[in-house]
Amino acid sequence: MKKLLIFIFTVTLLTTVPAQDPGRDWPVFRGKSDLNGFTSTELTSTPSLIWSYSSGSRSRSSPVISNGTIFFGTDKGTILAVGIDGKLKWKYEGGGSAESPPLVYGNSVITGFSDGSLHSVDRTTGKLLWKYKTDNQIVGSANYWSTGKRSGIVVGSYDYYLHSVDPVNGRFQWKLETENYVNGTPSVLNNNIVFGGCDGIIRVADAFSGREKDTIQIGVYIASSPALSGGKACFGDYDGNLYCLDMLTGKLVWEVKANENSGSILAIPAIGRNLVVVGNEDRHMYCYDLITGMLRWKFRTNGRITGSAVLTPSKVIFGSLDGYVYMLNQADGKKIWSFNTGAPVSSSPAVSDDRFYILTEDGRLLAFGNK
Repeated sequence: MKKLLIFIFTVTLLTTVPAQDPGRDWPVFRGKSDLNGFTSTELTSTPSLIWSYSSGSRSRSSPVISNGTIFFGTDKGTILAVGIDGKLKWKYEGGGSAESPPLVYGNSVITGFSDGSLHSVDRTTGKLLWKYKTDNQIVGSANYWSTGKRSGIVVGSYDYYLHSVDPVNGRFQWKLETENYVNGTPSVLNNNIVFGGCDGIIRVADAFSGREKDTIQIGVYIASSPALSGGKACFGDYDGNLYCLDMLTGKLVWEVKANENSGSILAIPAIGRNLVVVGNEDRHMYCYDLITGMLRWKFRTNGRITGSAVLTPSKVIFGSLDGYVYMLNQADGKKIWSFNTGAPVSSSPAVSDDRFYILTEDGRLLAFGNK
């Protein structure tokens, strides 16, 4: 990996974010705008299936949660709002496929579609508020930034640009050109937007201006997004290499090189207390020491892992294309619990109160917790 520019990552917190109740809301599909997939909420070791809601359509989205409502998209282009009782509140028909997980920002639900459009709908009624059009498909989720003076919704497109629009009216703010598709979700922390793409470059942009501040050449297609935590960025590439970058110095802390049996890393790493957990298409979930990059444990499933895991203080929760949802002990990777959903699972879980929610690829939203 060649480092083109060394950047200083500002550690003073400059951002202000929409009001969130950390125990109840999961407004971004990885929980927070830094995408690290960690929640301080602990879950039962013996969850039960509380209910299942069928959308009637295939889905590769992931659920998000705000004020007791779960939102997700389908391949038919429908955005659904389902209450914590498992009952439908509203549907919105957006046209193209909605593989992109929604983003809840303020009173709106914002979703990208395969026709390249970004839609904002009222989270209570499902009524359209605004549309913004890019020049190619959107597959990654939108994210938000706020400097205290101005806010924006940022999203990548296959038109080779990262776009930022006004969250109130969807008007263009700025766009940053790359050298290939931007297919992941941009990470946001401390007024910095960090993202990769098919050009094999990690880019850092100023949220307010859209100005590119720094670039780090990876050289391999980056299918997922960087997860940010404690001054570090963790991400994988299509060849199966995993990286940890120190954002204070711009230097690589460690790299786990792919071996001959490795598959692609399509998931976003989850970062907990001194560990990083990530699934691989080689069917394994891996846990590494965040400081050294040494392998702590690995757990094998019977299917490829393309969705991202969620970490609680002591557990790892994720789905596999073998159709199972798994809960592992974070300390040693031993299986605590599993559930056969009957369909592949590529979704990332969403956690709220004492429950977690996950989608199957045949379009069922499942709620797990204490009955």
